[in-house]
Amino acid sequence: MSDKAYMLFEEQQKLRGIDLEQVKTSLKKLKIETPSWGYGDSGTRFKVFQKVGVPRNPFEKLEDAAIVHRLTGLCPSVAIHIPWDHVDDYGKLRSHAEGLGLSIGAVNPNLFQDDDYMLGSVTNNDPAIRRKAANHLLECVDIAKETGSKDLSLWFADGTNYPGQGDLRKRKHWMLEALAEMYSALTPDMRMLIEYKAFEPAFYHTDIADWGMAYNYALKLGPQAEVLVDTGHHLPGANIEHIVAYLIDEKRLGGFHFNSYKYADDDLIVGSMNPYELFLIFYQIVLAANDADEEVRGTVEKIAFMIDQSHNIEQKIPAMIRSVLNVQTQYAKALLINHEEVAEAAERGDVLGAEDAVRRAFEFDVTPLLHAVREEAGLPVDPMKAYHASGYGAGIMARGKGGASW
Repeated sequence: MSDKAYMLFEEQQKLRGIDLEQVKTSLKKLKIETPSWGYGDSGTRFKVFQKVGVPRNPFEKLEDAAIVHRLTGLCPSVAIHIPWDHVDDYGKLRSHAEGLGLSIGAVNPNLFQDDDYMLGSVTNNDPAIRRKAANHLLECVDIAKETGSKDLSLWFADGTNYPGQGDLRKRKHWMLEALAEMYSALTPDMRMLIEYKAFEPAFYHTDIADWGMAYNYALKLGPQAEVLVDTGHHLPGANIEHIVAYLIDEKRLGGFHFNSYKYADDDLIVGSMNPYELFLIFYQIVLAANDADEEVRGTVEKIAFMIDQSHNIEQKIPAMIRSVLNVQTQYAKALLINHEEVAEAAERGDVLGAEDAVRRAFEFDVTPLLHAVREEAGLPVDPMKAYHASGYGAGIMARGKGGASW
């Protein structure tokens, strides 16, 4: 990094009333959880494209995650998916993670790949299948206890393709029944993060179709249940930052699954399609972090920032590095918003002035700032370049093809 570039950037921000030391402090606290499944082979409905060097088991997934954390300093935890990451000894998996400087993050139950779940899991008409699905949820609570995880991340593929295929109100009650049983098994320091999705794989209705349904279930369950916002799970035109602001104010925003989409749930690298949207999401988070309400600030402090992507054609580790750096970049830009300037313009009815005060922060090149933060933390200023120079990618080629997939 050029000291001259940073000094110029610092002077620009000082003139705008931005304290860069405060900004850097906030940036150094940012933690982003990467998903174990993002390191393995994955694909579309049409094909899984196998790559040479992908992990062959959950332990190797953690090793790949560790290199991402070592180079970025951003990713100290790894989410696991069960049964994709099933092992005989979860204590051993936890120890392996800790030996790599990581922890096990959210535990994600899988209730969509078993043949029994073709017509639903916890909302299936067959009570035996509903019982099987509920038992899997309870199994994941036990796994969370063994691994030290505090979050259970819940997404249900349950839904129908045609009118009449299922009783919508019965399914609503069955969903709540399963969630309530799982909730009762949580330890006091655990959370249930309830995710929603408008459609896919079912196309007529999804049993938790939007943030309002997820929020309603969370309210019924209790304070340890919160909403998880997947940025790829919205219909075109949805104002995600408004949803984020609403849930923060209700103290029910538990976390994010970050990715990007162009048409549907495309699982593209976060920030690759609409970086301004990601920036505006962080705008609402930063604004709430400075709120006078202590509970609102506490909600922001507990938000779990997680990546949820399936890298179909990209090399896995570079794709993950790019994802987390994109998140860091947009967070850095959001920290440059002068909120007093925005509020003053809004108060006097200066619509364009308020919009300009927000957008101006987005238009800054924050490279000098991020380089400074990484240097101060003893990290490579260019994590992607450092990865390619490390030889790690060449070393894992010995794993061959046909490693762990979905």
